[in-house]
Amino acid sequence: MTAGPNRDGIAAGRLAPELYHDNFADLHPPLDRHEAFVEADRCYFCFDAPCLNACPTEIDIPLFIRQIATDNPLGAAETIFAQNILGGMCARVCPTETLCEEACVREAAEGKPVRIGMLQRYATDIAMAEGKQFFERAPDTGRTIAVVGAGPAGLACAHRLALKGHAVTIFDARPKPGGLNEYGIASYKAPGDFAQAEIDYILSVGGIDVVNGQMLGRDFTLDSLLADHDGVFLALGLAGVNALRAEGEAAAGVDDAVDFIAALRQADDLSTLPIGRRVVVIGGGMTAIDAAVQAKLLGAEEVTIAYRRGKAMMNASQWEQDLAASKGVTIRHWLAPKAILVENGKVAGIELDETALSQERLITTGRTVRLECDQVFKAIGQTLVADLAGELTIVGGKIEIDAEGRTAHERVWAGGDCATGGEDLTVTAAAQGRDAAESIHRALMGAGQAAQRQTAELVHG
Repeated sequence: MTAGPNRDGIAAGRLAPELYHDNFADLHPPLDRHEAFVEADRCYFCFDAPCLNACPTEIDIPLFIRQIATDNPLGAAETIFAQNILGGMCARVCPTETLCEEACVREAAEGKPVRIGMLQRYATDIAMAEGKQFFERAPDTGRTIAVVGAGPAGLACAHRLALKGHAVTIFDARPKPGGLNEYGIASYKAPGDFAQAEIDYILSVGGIDVVNGQMLGRDFTLDSLLADHDGVFLALGLAGVNALRAEGEAAAGVDDAVDFIAALRQADDLSTLPIGRRVVVIGGGMTAIDAAVQAKLLGAEEVTIAYRRGKAMMNASQWEQDLAASKGVTIRHWLAPKAILVENGKVAGIELDETALSQERLITTGRTVRLECDQVFKAIGQTLVADLAGELTIVGGKIEIDAEGRTAHERVWAGGDCATGGEDLTVTAAAQGRDAAESIHRALMGAGQAAQRQTAELVHG
């Protein structure tokens, strides 16, 4: 199939040099001391605290806001980190508008919630800038745990296990730790290498080694980890990208949105990143929004998100959708990719089927839409890459876990995007990692105490 010419196609340096810095500056500049006091003063300090109940990590939000109001930001940071050691990043990327701030009483009364995320950032930034450590490791237990994946779930699990006195080794396939926080979020949400600064802060507690460039299934197996460690926590994430299953998908200019975001996050000079003049992003989640907005900020003239269902069904929050619209991104609904239109081996456009719901099933209507474009980003979900089907139970493409993070194997736990029960959010991954660490600790120390009792019984006959 062919379509009209794509003019100059995918190219770098579409903007004046100074615009790159301005476009990718901090999306939400931090509160200063006075602003933090004013915002904290808006909190009602509710006794039943609906905001706390809406937080996946169960941070005592009224308490930390009261601590800020009394000019005790370090105390506030301790309250936050006690529940969520990744509280600094969560303050930047957590969809507070659909969690704690949506539950805020002021949101219900006035339509203007307390800016909980900004207050959380205020406190945690101060603690990290001062290098303030609030927690000490327990005495060494002699137990070792392997954590596979240095993303939010893996880091949260490793930190909590280290506090318990266990020795932890994190194995990660990428050159740098951080997972989603380092490679998978929009650059304007956490500029200034914050992800690595947070990792340095987490690792400074001690007892955690990080080994990069090591992948499960390629460099080691689950059996080899179990042979060398007392327990294993899998925080693999979802490294595979779902295919469009559309004709012409192999054409030059069809790219994975997650790879685009990762390349942008690691770029030293944004002006060197090529971007199309007309870009279409397929998907309706946060990754689609991040890819589309950043494509526009890199200088794409037209960016369109095409989503196969309606506006209310998009996984991206309303706030994120509004952000995309404010940056000039067009969101079109009820469109599914049918074919990539190719000219000279390159993307020249895309043909999309119009869709509709019929008895709760998505169907095509028989009508199609064609959009001229020179670049297409796929953001239609990710998949588990590691083949663990013979060792663990896989449900819906994810590792099945119970409420404590336990898998079908008695010495293996899992959490984050690779496991069932999550919401593909940093804050949910952090909660799962933390809770799994508590379960691992109970299991290992319970086993150790049982062994000690058995030895004593044998000795004393």
